[in-house]
Amino acid sequence: MGHSMGIGKSAVVRCRVSGIKSGYSSLVIRHSSSGFTLIELMVVISLILILASFAMPSYHISVVHAREAVLRDDLFTMRKLIDEFTIDKQRPPTSLDELVDAGYLRGGVPTDPITGSNQTWKTDVEDVPISQDQAAAGIVDVHSGSDDVSLDGTAYSSW
Repeated sequence: MGHSMGIGKSAVVRCRVSGIKSGYSSLVIRHSSSGFTLIELMVVISLILILASFAMPSYHISVVHAREAVLRDDLFTMRKLIDEFTIDKQRPPTSLDELVDAGYLRGGVPTDPITGSNQTWKTDVEDVPISQDQAAAGIVDVHSGSDDVSLDGTAYSSW
């Protein structure tokens, strides 16, 4: 059995193969070293982790931007529906659930995207003049129940 090896080239190995009718024959097997070394894999993984560490803060900021956009939209919609209810019924709603029961909020009270609950909304209740000599107490405004601060530095509860 003979070997011939060269540096940087594939090794050529000659072997005997038995079981052929007339005796022995030779078979050429090319053996090349393929795959990655541990160092190469560690370098690639390190580069991936470095790139991921750059991407994570921008991902987090984009998620917060999306939640803030949903909060702005929900607040706008609920405030508009409170006004519509007040005009239609000639009195303000006493709760957000009353907007749902009256069919103004069809999908139920929306979930506050900052707190993750539909039970944390803060409502402003005031006396609303119905006629010159009458007033009715009810919801006039709604805010997020979160104590957190937005990306622009204002409290979500002040929106």
